[in-house]
Amino acid sequence: MIRTIALSLTTLGLAACTFPQPWEADPASPVQWERRQESIERREAERQRLCAIIKTDTDRYRRDCRRPGDPIR
Repeated sequence: MIRTIALSLTTLGLAACTFPQPWEADPASPVQWERRQESIERREAERQRLCAIIKTDTDRYRRDCRRPGDPIR
């Protein structure tokens, strides 16, 4: 009996991991929006800083630094 319960709980737990997680909810207050925007700006600034120091002929540069419309090198 206990084995059956443990097996079913394990199965349900593993099945829950296979479903995609819900996306992040939109901020509800102006302060949350401001924090979200600041976070986006910080990530973009960090991406630009890293792209400035990466050699342009590497796979990492092509993967992380190219934007739509950039010429193919």
